[in-house]
Amino acid sequence: MIKVRVPATSANIGPGFDCLGVALNLYNIFYFEEIDKGLIIEGCHEEFSNEDNLIYISMKKCFEKIGYKAKGIKIIIKDNIPVSRGLGSSAACIVGGVIGANEIAGGVLSQEEILNLATEIEGHPDNVAPALLGGMTVAIQDNNNINYSRINVAKGLKFYAMIPDFKLSTKESRGVLPKEIPYKDGVFNVGRVSLLITALTNGEFNLLRTACDDRLHQNYRGKLIDGFDEIKKKCEDLSCLGVFLSGAGPTIMALLCEDGNENFYIEIQEFLNTLSKKWEVKSLDIDFVGAKVL
Repeated sequence: MIKVRVPATSANIGPGFDCLGVALNLYNIFYFEEIDKGLIIEGCHEEFSNEDNLIYISMKKCFEKIGYKAKGIKIIIKDNIPVSRGLGSSAACIVGGVIGANEIAGGVLSQEEILNLATEIEGHPDNVAPALLGGMTVAIQDNNNINYSRINVAKGLKFYAMIPDFKLSTKESRGVLPKEIPYKDGVFNVGRVSLLITALTNGEFNLLRTACDDRLHQNYRGKLIDGFDEIKKKCEDLSCLGVFLSGAGPTIMALLCEDGNENFYIEIQEFLNTLSKKWEVKSLDIDFVGAKVL
């Protein structure tokens, strides 16, 4: 049986809309086995235990590309990444499925080919790139080519994910975005994303609060999230380095230094407990390995 571990991801990272993503040390584990016939999927709700399962769809796409005919497939899922929370659960399923199928077929595809196929299935590379490669990545799609580069993030950064008990679909969160933006908003984001990457690379974490500002998606999507403005302000009052919407939301991510942040977890959780919705705080680090066959 093949065992594949895939990390959660947080995309967009403030102004880095549809191009920035980071892998985090929260993982889904997938087990794959070729069986004599049929399809067996364990570890998920019954409604997903069929051929419409995203992991299985991704496996079939991989088999088709390679030209491999599997007799039957068994998948066991151990998921720790919350679904529809902006933490890359679908990207983890896609990357896991493609890698699992590739391993069953004899490891035919290169890492580059796996990235291209996973992006084709997902539709954009901002989550699948860090899920596969680890670390923080800039990834863009140029026609059929995926151009990416890993950002050498300076040491000392901690991520705090504030995850609510309600979901927000990517389709819904994309639906509130405008078809056009003012020119000045485009200039605003170009400057901020440039500053963000430079500050992360140079370890100038004092610049992150300004660098995490955004005018392309957070103001629009924040209106869909009960408590977004209040949580963002509270994080800033607690002296976090930066705060942003994780992916399409509704998870909110705060950045802090590894040292001297002992009270943040306690104080932000106490604040979240006063809100009408239930929120959970997770302390996370960057995963530098990415998807791995264990």
